[in-house]
Amino acid sequence: MKRLLLVCVLGLTPLLISGCQSAYYSAMEKVGVHKRDILVDRVEDTRDAQDEAQEQFVNALEQFRSVVNFDGGDLEAAYNKLQKEYDRSEAAANEVREHIEKVEHVAQALFDEWEDELEQYTSQGLRRESARALADTKSRYKQLRASLTRAESRMQPVLSALLDNTLYLKHNLNARAIGSLKGEFAGIKADIDRLVVDMQRSIKESDQFIKAMQH
Repeated sequence: MKRLLLVCVLGLTPLLISGCQSAYYSAMEKVGVHKRDILVDRVEDTRDAQDEAQEQFVNALEQFRSVVNFDGGDLEAAYNKLQKEYDRSEAAANEVREHIEKVEHVAQALFDEWEDELEQYTSQGLRRESARALADTKSRYKQLRASLTRAESRMQPVLSALLDNTLYLKHNLNARAIGSLKGEFAGIKADIDRLVVDMQRSIKESDQFIKAMQH
């Protein structure tokens, strides 16, 4: 099992990753942890990553605000702080994306397994009840996924704008550059405000999905 986990960590191809995931699900099921449980755990992880990401983007905005309000001192030090906030924001965004991918993978595996097992029922009544539960779960997940995707899509435009301004400041460490950045601040603030709103909605959707799955 340790060798298998090592291969999963080092593997680079989607096919290998998919195989490793399947092996992981099988191993977890043997100790009583089913795909449904893993899905709930991964939605929780994604929710937490989004919560951290929105806080990081707000921190980056505040650092950008301090740059455009710069009034003497070490401008290069201000740039370095802005660069660090950009790097942290990029890392936070990547963390969110990775968690969403994990959610999508286990959700699809769960639904595939559930549909296959519907054919194993001999009781038509129980089969219909299980099929209805599957349809309800799929519907809730579809709503959750739309919320996750919408919030995730907000991140890249913000990152691109932050990178543009960070690069510009890097090569133009002067008062004139600060003046140019001031014109960018309102747009970036509006984008981050929308990002935070969508992430808060997604976090709420995640909480509702988790609650429904646990009951």
